[in-house]
Amino acid sequence: MSSQIKIGDKIPSITLKDNTNNDVDITSFKGKYVLVDFWASWCAPCRLGNKKLVKLDNEVNSNTIEIIGISIDTDANKWLKAIEKDKIKFTQLIDPKGFDANAAVQFGVEELPSKYLFNPEGILIAKNPSEEEIKKLIKS
Repeated sequence: MSSQIKIGDKIPSITLKDNTNNDVDITSFKGKYVLVDFWASWCAPCRLGNKKLVKLDNEVNSNTIEIIGISIDTDANKWLKAIEKDKIKFTQLIDPKGFDANAAVQFGVEELPSKYLFNPEGILIAKNPSEEEIKKLIKS
């Protein structure tokens, strides 16, 4: 049974490789909202979600919110192709072990896509918020 993170919990300290092979610690964006989106290239709803997140990323101020995609693709090439095809510019990380990925386990991800919105203090304030809800939350 997974221990899902709950509203009010702190963002877990997880360091993963990004799509340019740099290490990124997801706690390093303190001071702005952080939206963590778990996805995979083979997940059709995720790919639709990517389109919405790309749109959101274009509409919101990057000083206000950092969008972080975490892929659990086991094949990094498919992941990189998906990023290119979906025109994703925001931070993309990979934990290439499917649902057994440490990041997925720490968050308690049971289905894809799964989204988690953290406030600038690094506290979880929403799970699977819609794009509209995200815009409202970061404005308030």
